[in-house]
Amino acid sequence: MIIFGTKGYLYQLAILTLLCGRCGNPAAHTLSKRVTKFTLFFVPLFPVSTKYATQCTFCGAQQKIGKEQAEQLQAQGAGGQPHGHQPQQQPYQG
Repeated sequence: MIIFGTKGYLYQLAILTLLCGRCGNPAAHTLSKRVTKFTLFFVPLFPVSTKYATQCTFCGAQQKIGKEQAEQLQAQGAGGQPHGHQPQQQPYQG
């Protein structure tokens, strides 16, 4: 009987219009967060890892990003002003 393990959870944080680094199109990108949690008797107890990524809805290219960059992009999507360094994928100004 297996009484412990891990389970992944995927959260969509925002949909942003960014210039894709792969196809070069200004397209919608989904900002997502994947959390892997330790489970005991199928009850999630605590997070083991957290990863952030953006995915282009035009070509499907996915790029892993850090927590700070994800927070900046989420603030941009909410209309806030980002601070710190600029992300690799720039918002489309068209």
